[in-house]
Amino acid sequence: MEQKFSNNSIDLQMLREFCEGEGELVEYRKGDQMEREGDPSRWFGYVTEGGFKYVNHGISVDKEHITWFSFAGEFVTDYPTFLYGRPSQTTIVAMMPSRVLRVTGQQLEQFFDQSKDTMKLRAFIAEHILFQFRSRYLDLHCATARERYELLLRRCPGIVHHLALQDLASFLCVTPNYLSTIRKDITFEAKK
Repeated sequence: MEQKFSNNSIDLQMLREFCEGEGELVEYRKGDQMEREGDPSRWFGYVTEGGFKYVNHGISVDKEHITWFSFAGEFVTDYPTFLYGRPSQTTIVAMMPSRVLRVTGQQLEQFFDQSKDTMKLRAFIAEHILFQFRSRYLDLHCATARERYELLLRRCPGIVHHLALQDLASFLCVTPNYLSTIRKDITFEAKK
């Protein structure tokens, strides 16, 4: 990936080093699940290669919805449920062959309990996740479908090479046909 999906404004070097030092290296094939919606959330990981999509199912219609991504150089987890050992609210699926340095909740809890700095890091992570979710919420309510697509391409330019059209459409909350129309319009305008 050329760019990270989540543009981290906080320094997570200490957390990455913890995963590198204490984490178990696990390889996932395309389609393998790291977490499954409804099962206890067990893993926190640093993605060294590949990428993951976060999949949720509709309430009344069993339709998949793509809600987030994690790529190489980023962390992958259902963070709030993971911290408290609750059932995962999302299924996390490898989009391609991927490698993750993963730790358990107990390991991460012990890491956070080490010092004032690591406890501060825990708070920064929570605030960062809140900011990401708020930004996503505002994008969904304030940006047109085309604007959301263009924002996604700016945040992660290579994403179109790794995802199926229906996955991109799901993340953008549009139909695949409508996304095709947006892409054709952008291509047509670029040729002018």
